[in-house]
Amino acid sequence: MSAPTEATKETITAKMARWAAALDYKHLSEDAIYQAKRFLLDSVGCALGGYQQLDVKIALEVLDEVAARGPATVVGTGKRVDAVSASLANALMIRCMDYNDIYWKQDPSHPSDIFPAAMAACERAKSGGKELIVGFVLGHELEMRLCEAAFPGIRERGWHHATLTAFVSPFVAGRGLRLPWEQIQHAVGISASRHCTLGAVTAGKLTMMKNTVDPMATQSGMFAALLAEKGYTGPEHVIDGKEGLVHCFGPEWKLNILTDGLGDSWRITQCGMKFFPTEALTHAPISAVLDLVKKNDLHPDQVAKIQIRSLARAADILSDPSKYDPHTKETADHSLPYVIATALVDRQVTPAQFEMAKIMDPTIRAQLKKVEVVADPEIEKVFPALQRVVVTITTTDGKSFAEQLDYPKGDPRNPLTDQEIEEKFAALADGVLSAKAQQGLKDAIWNLEKVASVSKLMALTKADVRVKKSSHAKSRLKTKAKTRR
Repeated sequence: MSAPTEATKETITAKMARWAAALDYKHLSEDAIYQAKRFLLDSVGCALGGYQQLDVKIALEVLDEVAARGPATVVGTGKRVDAVSASLANALMIRCMDYNDIYWKQDPSHPSDIFPAAMAACERAKSGGKELIVGFVLGHELEMRLCEAAFPGIRERGWHHATLTAFVSPFVAGRGLRLPWEQIQHAVGISASRHCTLGAVTAGKLTMMKNTVDPMATQSGMFAALLAEKGYTGPEHVIDGKEGLVHCFGPEWKLNILTDGLGDSWRITQCGMKFFPTEALTHAPISAVLDLVKKNDLHPDQVAKIQIRSLARAADILSDPSKYDPHTKETADHSLPYVIATALVDRQVTPAQFEMAKIMDPTIRAQLKKVEVVADPEIEKVFPALQRVVVTITTTDGKSFAEQLDYPKGDPRNPLTDQEIEEKFAALADGVLSAKAQQGLKDAIWNLEKVASVSKLMALTKADVRVKKSSHAKSRLKTKAKTRR
């Protein structure tokens, strides 16, 4: 028997689409369902916090102009718009504070950025909570597998992980719309073939696009699924065929990772959650510095130097020259010197540390030059199994304090408790939802499988408290006022 030709061999997207279309709530483990609820509560909290940020306010102004009325709900506003616009708006709210989930193997990703595709698709299909859970678990499964499949990861080749999200979001959107597998496969081809994202968005001086490219990839998947539903076609060989992902993003891919053992276990149970609103590789250093500072009661004027031994990519991405002089929130939350300086001065790293007044605080800025980031080849050898970091603080009187951490708080091996997630949710929802509204939304999420209508769930995210303006927004309004005068 002759070997299958390129034309007859089943593509990887066909295998993945068949599995996605057939996936049902009854196939999921209890832990996968439980984790889906935890990640939803965390993500909705991030979205409510994100609703108060300037970049979201700008995007919502634009969407007010271009979005159509439709079946999908926008968090915070409660407006019902088309599924494509809702996917972008809600994903941007989840992502914009860099505070939601994190997975990092060969590549990093934030799989909950794809949740809004499941939300919008389920609202359009008039589905309930069980279908929403399926979409969440599916998105984590495929996104995390794609993160594991490239050697080295595409981020090390200059490409952003939103490139991978453009492959996964159409699976989630298509499954939420209950499309047949063939149409899901076409949706993947439509989205992935035109949505590759340059790593420039997270290199050097950072802008609002750092947190926008992944939501745009989620938006792309939703749009592609709607096109496929009407009969639009896309390349079926977009991963493993001529001039597909593997061909263009070589050199080495282990494509069996994408399909081997689908449904045997669930990767959502192995995804991390952020304890700090910062880039993932800053978490272990922050934790170590906070431990040393509090344990030894160290104050800024006592500290001469803080050395961070970490991965080469941490030194490259998080401590280039622009990160020693941050002037935007986006640069600050990706600046290892800045987050370490705030940990030393404020003894905490929360969203409050990324207001402009804090970023420009002279006491904090005076500490940045004390931070030295060193790429350690030995640490490189144990990554990604361990996110090891070695921190050494040298004092002005010559004393030295050191600590090694192998993984941060929020890692699956040291997860946030349900109470910690609820506390994070409450802090982020403050100023948007009243205590009563927060409780109603939390109750619905913890009992998501019993929710009959995703639209009713999404309606619970509508603000019932007047939103406080962030310092970014206040600054922008002052600038407008001066211009008018």
